[in-house]
Amino acid sequence: MSKAQPVENGSKELVIEGPSLYPKQYLAIMDPARHCFIEASTKAGKTVGCIVWQFHQCCLKAGHHWWVAPVYQQARIAYERAKEYIPDSIIAATNETGLYIKLINGATWTFKSGEKPDNLYGEDVHSVVIDEASRCKEAVWTAIRSTLTATRGRSRVIGNVKGRKNWFYRLARRAQQGARAYAYHKLNAYDAVQGGVLAAQEIEDARADMPEHVFNELYLALATEDGSNPFGVPSILKCFARYAEQKPAVCYGIDLAKSVDWTVIIGLDENGNESEFHRFQKPWNETIDAIKRIVGNVDALVDSTGVGDPILDMLTADGATNFEGFKFSSQSKQQLMEGLAADINKGFAIRSEDIKNELEEFEFAYVNRRVTYSAPVGLHDDAVCALALARMIYRDTSRGLNAWW
Repeated sequence: MSKAQPVENGSKELVIEGPSLYPKQYLAIMDPARHCFIEASTKAGKTVGCIVWQFHQCCLKAGHHWWVAPVYQQARIAYERAKEYIPDSIIAATNETGLYIKLINGATWTFKSGEKPDNLYGEDVHSVVIDEASRCKEAVWTAIRSTLTATRGRSRVIGNVKGRKNWFYRLARRAQQGARAYAYHKLNAYDAVQGGVLAAQEIEDARADMPEHVFNELYLALATEDGSNPFGVPSILKCFARYAEQKPAVCYGIDLAKSVDWTVIIGLDENGNESEFHRFQKPWNETIDAIKRIVGNVDALVDSTGVGDPILDMLTADGATNFEGFKFSSQSKQQLMEGLAADINKGFAIRSEDIKNELEEFEFAYVNRRVTYSAPVGLHDDAVCALALARMIYRDTSRGLNAWW
């Protein structure tokens, strides 16, 4: 993004010249409506455009202005980009911890996380951008709407399309149908090509590289029924609603904690249904003791990536042969998740709500021309990985588990 520049015009006013927006981007983001809902494809210019829009709002009114992203890391990225954009001559102060920029006119532009929506209540705010809205909780919009009431503040709600079963999709449809004070716009990859933001060949390469439903959401901003969930939400719910008598585990999948993650152990019974679910954070010596106590002599597939490799060595140090390692890579994880997706579509019983919730949050992303599978930024996928490992070992007929099929 090019930096805005102050221009001397012979008066006492300071004129700011910033980067120009391409025509459709300008019409979408600078719409005079109080609340704009903008569904946009990846790299269509929604973030840059909204930084320009909110900077204008900060120049027009002193007081509070908020940029809200799903998690802190994304809020910081927007903060750094905005700080680069604003001329130094009109910045009164910045705060790297609180992620705010104070302007000389008294406006304070703060970049916030939507991880805890209750923290968004209280202030009177003049403008808000909700970034990556399809990945924010609905409670974020509820809180934000209340902060704009006293000021009659304005909002821009922007994000990639992520299925039809989220509040952003629902309110975008209301805006599209002409709800009062709402406006709706869509920016897709071909709009960005026309605007000179993206190269046409890059779009065609992406179309050739990825499944059609992935391309439609990421580049055309066309919602699919399940969004970016590779398992299918209806199939997940059918598994969760499926009744099965609880039986002893005949195999386990184990995902080991990394940094702030959790160790998760999932056992499957003779019919492949969830039998046991354990989730905890403990020192490594206690983790090893817990795994041995829970698993016993039953076969288990263990995440042996990174710190998992020495843990696997310790689990087998006493001669135990029932633990086998699985190393995650982008390719092996994709294959593992595709196997889990096939199993979920066929159907088996899932008992734990924690597993169901992680499965519903799981999504695909397109990174470096590859489709990857993971939890959204800031969320965990420990239970999904443990379940995928358990289902993989269950399908391994060399262990004799086919006797129960």
